[in-house]
Amino acid sequence: MLETEVTVRFCETDALGHINNTSYFIYLEESRIKFFEALGYSMDTNEWNFIIASTKCDFVNQGYFNQILMIKTFVTKIGTKSFEINHDIVCSQTGQLIAKGNAIIVFFDFVEQKSKPIPDLLYEGLKSYMVHS
Repeated sequence: MLETEVTVRFCETDALGHINNTSYFIYLEESRIKFFEALGYSMDTNEWNFIIASTKCDFVNQGYFNQILMIKTFVTKIGTKSFEINHDIVCSQTGQLIAKGNAIIVFFDFVEQKSKPIPDLLYEGLKSYMVHS
C-alpha cells in the first residue's frame, strides 16, 4: 500500500466549509502520480502508457480546511490489459475515513491508439501493491 499525504487548502473548500467534491479527484490524481512513480514510471508524456477508463469517489464523511489527509492507494484487481486501484482517504488527525476512490486504468499505446497487454515488469510491480478485499 502506498500512502500520500495532502493538506486541505482553503481554495479546495466550498461555501459550507467542507472539501468541495471536485477536490477529491485532485487528491486521487496526486496519489496516482505518486503510485506510478513508485512503480518506476516518470511523468514524461512522451513515454506515457496509461489511460483512465473509469474513476469514482464515494464521500463517506466531511473533510475540512487544513486537515491533513492520508491517501492509501492499493491494487485490487489485475487483468491482462487493465488494473484497478482503490484509495482510502483518511483524516490523519482523527483516523476517520473521509472518502473512498477507485480507478480502472488501461495499459495503452497512444501511437497505435489501442490497449496493450500489461508488461511482465509492470504486472510484478502491481502485484506488490495488491490487497485482497
